[in-house]
Amino acid sequence: MPYYPRQDKKGEIPYTIRTRPEKLVMDYCHINIYEVQEMEIDIYLFFLREAMIFENSQTEEGRKYLKDCFRMEQTKPDREGLRERFGKKGGKSSG
Repeated sequence: MPYYPRQDKKGEIPYTIRTRPEKLVMDYCHINIYEVQEMEIDIYLFFLREAMIFENSQTEEGRKYLKDCFRMEQTKPDREGLRERFGKKGGKSSG
């Protein structure tokens, strides 16, 4: 599931919406809450991920959030990007 801690806390509502994930899947799949509850967990998680990505891709703020999520998931350095930004500095270290 794409996740990156949101930085904006302004206007936060004082209540927790407990069925938000189910609502995302319901709207994305055009099904009702009972059909969501009957889904196998792996199918539910797949559609939750898809719905979350789809919903966030609709706004500029959401697309930035998804890019941040993707960046945080990366485990290998972007060597080409680093070379572009800092120049190619390689070779043997002096020691």
